Amino acid sequence: MTVAKQAEGARVAARVLASATRAVKDAGLQAMADALVKAETAVLEANAIDVARAEESGTSAALIDRLRLTSDRIAGMADGLRALADLPDPVGDVVRGWTNPNGVQVRQVRVPFGVVGIIYEARPNVTADAAGICLKSGNAVLLRGSSSAADSNAAIVIALRDGLEAADLPADAVQLIPGPREVTGELMAARGLVDVLIPRGGAGLIETVVTQSQVPVIETGVGNCHLYVDAAADHDQALQILINAKVQRPSVCNSIETLLVHADTAESFVPKALRALAEAGVTVHGDDRIARFGDVRPVTEADFAEEFLSLDLAAAVVDSLDDALAHIRRYSSGHSETIVTDSQSAANRFVAEVDAAAVLVNASSRFVDGGEFGFGAEIGISTQKLHARGPMGLPEMTSTKYVVTGEGQIRG
Repeated sequence: MTVAKQAEGARVAARVLASATRAVKDAGLQAMADALVKAETAVLEANAIDVARAEESGTSAALIDRLRLTSDRIAGMADGLRALADLPDPVGDVVRGWTNPNGVQVRQVRVPFGVVGIIYEARPNVTADAAGICLKSGNAVLLRGSSSAADSNAAIVIALRDGLEAADLPADAVQLIPGPREVTGELMAARGLVDVLIPRGGAGLIETVVTQSQVPVIETGVGNCHLYVDAAADHDQALQILINAKVQRPSVCNSIETLLVHADTAESFVPKALRALAEAGVTVHGDDRIARFGDVRPVTEADFAEEFLSLDLAAAVVDSLDDALAHIRRYSSGHSETIVTDSQSAANRFVAEVDAAAVLVNASSRFVDGGEFGFGAEIGISTQKLHARGPMGLPEMTSTKYVVTGEGQIRG
């Protein structure tokens, strides 16, 4: 079946979902969760094929861990679908409304996009997460996963479609787009059939979709995130934030990749930071001013621009807040930027001048997450400025329409 045919089926399903009540959609989510648990054996067998193929090709242990499914992970995917059923339905929410002097009522109301295409890499849990978020927000979804998870994704989608049918919802609300690399181009060219594309993955994937797609794109960007330790920082607080933001889960986009330290506090802070990072297994790529305080790898220009997604960290000493801001402006991917300081004026300047989807003051960048923000779920973290920015929860998976109601009024 061609991408166009699949998209046409998705548009038919989207019309059904657009008018579905919350109760109907929530029943669909519960049925999808039940079907996924029921299909555990089939999903694990399919995943074992993907994992074996990845191991044979020399894929890194970190990527294999993201690919691998277990009984607990499948249960977590099902729990995520059920948790979505407990969240408020954004469709139909009135963003704003008023009555004009002539009595005409105007309301701006949230509505689904329609058909959402998601192009993503490696992690098969995204298949269930994205399908659930799209269903809850009233959208049909076309899923284009990577070849590395092809068997896993196929088994998961079969289960999800079984759940939709059990709930008397159109199975074509969730479809997987299989096939060679060329079909990704077909999806990106499906303007008029697909309403929006969302890429989730590495910089190369995102760049390809943003530059080549004819369908509107919401860019979920990479995370070259910085932590700046100001001259007025509390060192204990800064160390806790540093280790958490780098070490807790280094392979995700909201972990930090560069540490900047104000020169006035470097003498006392950097040795403590290097010891703590070494104990946590972090390899520091430091400039000459960092290297004065310990054994580090020489940092390169490429290191400052790198999203390591590993236990590697670039580090530099800066002479001022101005220099820290200049460094961040040069290298930031616009994801999440952090300052640790007891100076309110420094914090205010940092918040005002840093151009990023999230700016943190005295808190770990690991909080930049839909669940941590209280959204309950997210489709990704947008680093662009139009439509949505930051963690994209259910409301961000909708557009709006204006509903104008009168009693026969005409314009004079």
